[in-house]
Amino acid sequence: MAKEKIVLAYSGGLDTSVILKWLKETYDAEIIAFTADIGQKEELDGLEAKALATGASKVYIDDLRDEFAKDFIYPMFQSGALYEGQYLLGTSIARPLIAKRMVEIARAEGATAIAHGATGKGNDQVRFELAAAALAPEIRVIAPWRLSEFRDRFPGRAEMIAYAEANGIPVTASAAKPYSMDRNLLHISYESGVLEDPWFDASAPENKDMFLLSASPEDAPDQPEYLELEFEQGNCVALNGDRLNPLAVMEKLNELGGKHGIGRVDMVENRFVGMKSRGVYETPGGTILFTAHRKMESLTMDREVMNLRDSLITRYSTLVYNGFWFAPERLALQALVTESQKNVTGTVRVKLYKGNIIAAGVKSPVSLYNPDIATMEADPTQAYDQGDATGFIHLNALRLKVGTGVAQNSGK
Repeated sequence: MAKEKIVLAYSGGLDTSVILKWLKETYDAEIIAFTADIGQKEELDGLEAKALATGASKVYIDDLRDEFAKDFIYPMFQSGALYEGQYLLGTSIARPLIAKRMVEIARAEGATAIAHGATGKGNDQVRFELAAAALAPEIRVIAPWRLSEFRDRFPGRAEMIAYAEANGIPVTASAAKPYSMDRNLLHISYESGVLEDPWFDASAPENKDMFLLSASPEDAPDQPEYLELEFEQGNCVALNGDRLNPLAVMEKLNELGGKHGIGRVDMVENRFVGMKSRGVYETPGGTILFTAHRKMESLTMDREVMNLRDSLITRYSTLVYNGFWFAPERLALQALVTESQKNVTGTVRVKLYKGNIIAAGVKSPVSLYNPDIATMEADPTQAYDQGDATGFIHLNALRLKVGTGVAQNSGK
């Protein structure tokens, strides 16, 4: 009888390496290790050999960066999504893509389950499993950190290191970093450890080595740098005149933003599972893209369309953060977002300087801004009669007057 197959989301770190071996033993199963290349860079080095040495029967390391940029980052940025006013959702938006590919591999390999190493206190467990439920409800999910037998076996890092050494698992059994990190094309997140104290100053000079994507604003160049971003229907398609695909746009913006110390966020956020957590984020390219996109919309998007879209930002952002990327309500919101972006075309010029993105010009062939109408000088178009404002103000003031009783008996 053939063994059960389980597809494991594998990073090569201590946790998922131990989980790989533990799953194989506990379930007497064939473990297929899967790693999504979504921009982790050097973290991918040697993963295939490590997974096979740990006991995986097969290893997938799939380059999903193009899909990540085109089908996940870009649609989300069109929506103006910003969780709790600060977080650009770098980790949140990556999870549904990873889950999607895991499900595809599970079906191709005939696996009956997928597994992940997300903690039982975090958001990622929810994101992975809601995505899997939406895409493949027939495939069960194994979450070792939620199983008492796993937690009893590995109550701490020391026990995991001992298990790795005893089983010949090739992981570096060194002291843990004073924080954890997660990297992809959009950002790097840092949390836990020393960062669990919200009074800890991550921006202090002695902590500068923590940041990998961006220079500190104090160390950024003393001269500003200008950048032009061209948009078509809400998507950035060119930088400084060079036409680029979404992946190349993100990589170039990360380089420029990092150079100028752009995109650092330090916040206490509300996890979906109910607790607050402190996170530090580097999102250099995403911050430039977000800011430039908003400036492009200011010139080209109808006021009421913008108001409607903006009223849904909190809802959209929360859906992404909580793991509902494949839910019907997110897809419905995305259809509205796509419609809202039809006119968001043109060029934005910004100045990058020591952590700041400074507006330096915006233009569009479909601009809704008409200087002849907006001017404080004589309007050559005669499109707006200033005298009309008198009635406009009277009508809008009526309910305010009625509310004070002044207009109660002023007319019949």
